[in-house]
Formats: sequence, structure tokens, C-alpha cells
Amino acid sequence: MFSFFSRCVVVGLMMSALTVHAKDEKRSTPFPQHNWRSETKEQHDQRMAWWREARFGMFIHWGIYSVHGDVWNGKRYKSNSVWLPRTLNISVEDYAKLADKFNPVKFDAEAWVSLADEAGMKYLIYNTKQHDGFAMFGTKVSPFNIVDATPFNRDPLKEVAAACQRHGIKLGYHYSQAQDWHHPGGAAAGGRWDKAQEGDMTEYIKKIAVPQVRELLTNYGPVAVMWWDTPVDMTPERAELLLPLMNLQPGIIMNNRLGGGYGGDFATPEQEIPATGLDRDWETCMTISDDWGYHHTTDAKDWKSTKTLLHMLVDTVSKGGNFLLNVGPDPEGVIPPNNVARLKEIGRWMKVNGESIYGTTASPFPKLDWGRATQKPGTLFLHVFDWPKGELIVPGLKNKVAKAYLLSDPQRSPLATTARPDGVAVQLPADAPDENVSVVVLEIEGKPDVDASGNQ
Repeated sequence: MFSFFSRCVVVGLMMSALTVHAKDEKRSTPFPQHNWRSETKEQHDQRMAWWREARFGMFIHWGIYSVHGDVWNGKRYKSNSVWLPRTLNISVEDYAKLADKFNPVKFDAEAWVSLADEAGMKYLIYNTKQHDGFAMFGTKVSPFNIVDATPFNRDPLKEVAAACQRHGIKLGYHYSQAQDWHHPGGAAAGGRWDKAQEGDMTEYIKKIAVPQVRELLTNYGPVAVMWWDTPVDMTPERAELLLPLMNLQPGIIMNNRLGGGYGGDFATPEQEIPATGLDRDWETCMTISDDWGYHHTTDAKDWKSTKTLLHMLVDTVSKGGNFLLNVGPDPEGVIPPNNVARLKEIGRWMKVNGESIYGTTASPFPKLDWGRATQKPGTLFLHVFDWPKGELIVPGLKNKVAKAYLLSDPQRSPLATTARPDGVAVQLPADAPDENVSVVVLEIEGKPDVDASGNQ
């Protein structure tokens, strides 16, 4: 027989469990319930407006893992450099010695951010702490950071933040809030492998993650994005230790990787582009090579071509997503030349065709055999991957076309169009304006009206 007090405790625990379950259920459902801030849809849309306009950003993975790349003790491994400590179960003590060898004397924040600007990128996500637990900023929370543990003795984040402000590039942080293979209590995918890692994870969140995130959101000026990563062992209670810190940057947006049931503001498909997009804001993060960090021995065949990267950018935006393209600087702080070359080539394309990317929304066509499409009110941008001979058939389009032209044509000379039962035919010049992606613009009357039958 329970006492009155015991019954109250039991009822209280049951109510608490139901409340937590309800909160989790609320967080995991579509907008507006998945939104982690108390705001109206209009307020949410306003907070997301710049991100939806931007469409293209730079991801930077750089840390002491750049020292070893894909090589450990003289042997090459087919492992992502940022995951090599986990792959090989390298001891905390041995891995920490890499900091002594990390002296990126050629690091130049202005060069990095100028490159992002030249490439047409509108925001930059800087890797402040990877799963290895090494902070790439001047934290006072732990000595395991670039200022205190390396010969470099500078805070690169201060320089990156200043350069971003000069160039009008939005700054965001990649931060591994759960996995930390150095500090006691940090999570590890697949389980911890070193006694030095043992500890209470909630205490780790309180003593390392929370104060470091507070520093990041306080000491470096405006922050646009919080890009959490791999929520291993994150619970609602642990996530809720970090959430209040977001109020330090009122306009900040965050991704869906915090854990604890929080959906964040956007989804993050990695190394893939969803076939039909997603039913919420989303961003594909993609590498130029096959690795996030620097590789000493990456083969030429492992680097995506400019053409492939442009097709990926267009494909992503045509499905309503953003494209976050990663670079992995070397141990001296230099972005590899083949990364630079590709980004500059993308930038040349964006200077001509950026109007068809920035601020556009998803294609109204379920399928286009010759390429992809994006749109703005009254305008369709047709991204032609495979340039046809004579004419381009726009399948199922029923709208009247007021004008058609090549986006690369500064005179906006009209192209002839013909309405047909199966869509619209656009007469094209013999040669494609761009060897990678050419853009044909259709100014149409009304909202896109597309007959999808036979176009699946």
C-alpha cells in the first residue's frame, strides 16, 4: 500500500514523463512544432530570409587532424581524416601530441574569405571544434586549443570573423557538442576506447560545451548559424543545457543536429542531394574531394570537377535547398590550389548566372531530361546541362512566354519561342554559352502552370 507521499511522487514522475514525451513529440513534428523558438511563422520566415536568399556557402574543416591527414605512423589509411582517431583508436595522449606540430604560419583569413566572396558564397561555416575536442579558437575553458597548445599562438577565429564582416559574408560555427574524444565525459560514436575519455557526459556538457559555446556567441561579433554535429547520446535534458545560449544571438538559426528531439531550422543531408528535395528548409553539405579535412595523398580522380560541382549546386537549388561546399586547408593554413581553382571557376560562372541561384525557389517541373530549373515570380531559369541542337523543349509549360533570352547575353536579345501541345519550344543558338551550365530565361505571365502528365 503506497503512502500518500509515495502516490504523489509516482503521479509526479508519470506526469513528468508524459510532459517530456509530449515535448519530444512536439519537437519532432513539422513546422511550426519543430521550431525551437517561440515565434510565429512570419517571424520564423523573417529569421530565415537571408539564408533562403543566399543558397551557397563555404564549409571549412581545419584542425590538428590536418597534420596527419590520411596518414598515421607513415601508413596511409582510406579513412576520413577527421575520423582517423576513432578509426584507429588512437590514444588521447598520442593524438594530443599533434598540437605541437600544428603551426599554420601561412594562414590568411583575408585570403579565405576573399575566396568565398569570389566564388559567390554568401556565408561561411567555420569548424570551431571537431569531434577530436581541439578548439580552433581562443577558449579559456580548456588548454586544448590553437592558442594555448600550438606554436601558432593566434586566434584564427578573430581574424576570420573580422574578414567576414569586411566582405559582408555571414559567419556560422560548426561545433561538435556531443562527441569529444579528448575531454572526459565526451561522447564517442561506437563507444569510448581510452580510459582518459571516461566521465559523465552531462558534466562534460556543463563544463566544456556550454561555456565554449557561450564564448563563441559572445566574443566574436554577429553569428548567423549554429551548425551542431553528430548528436551521439544527446538527450532532451543535455540539449536544453545548450539551447538558452542561442538567445545571445537573437537572429541565429541552427541545424537539425543538436539532438534531444530538436528539429532546428533546417535539415542537413550529407554528401547527397535528395532526389526530390525535402518538405522543409534544407542544406546539402558536400566535399570537393572525398574527405572533409586535408589529405596528403588524395588522388586526382577523387576531386570533383568544376562541372560536377556546378551541376550539384544547381541541382540542390532547383530542389529548394542550399549548397554548403567544404574546403580542407592544409597544416600551414592554405586552402589547396585545386580547391581554389574550382571555387574561382564557380565564381566566374556565378558572376554571370548568379541571378538564377540567389533568392530562387524550387523548380515547378517534376523532371527535365536536359537539366534543372529554378524560379522567381514571373521568371523561370532553365539550367541546361545538355545543350540540344536547334531547340529546347520545356515540357508541360502552359504559360504564355513574354520573353526568352540567354542569361549570359548582356543585350538580352530575345530567343524565339513556340507554344506546343507538349510545352514550349525555345530556339537556341548552335553553341552553348557555357561549357558547364548554360541558363535560358523565360519571362512568363502568371504563376508557372505545368502539365506534369508524361513528365514524371
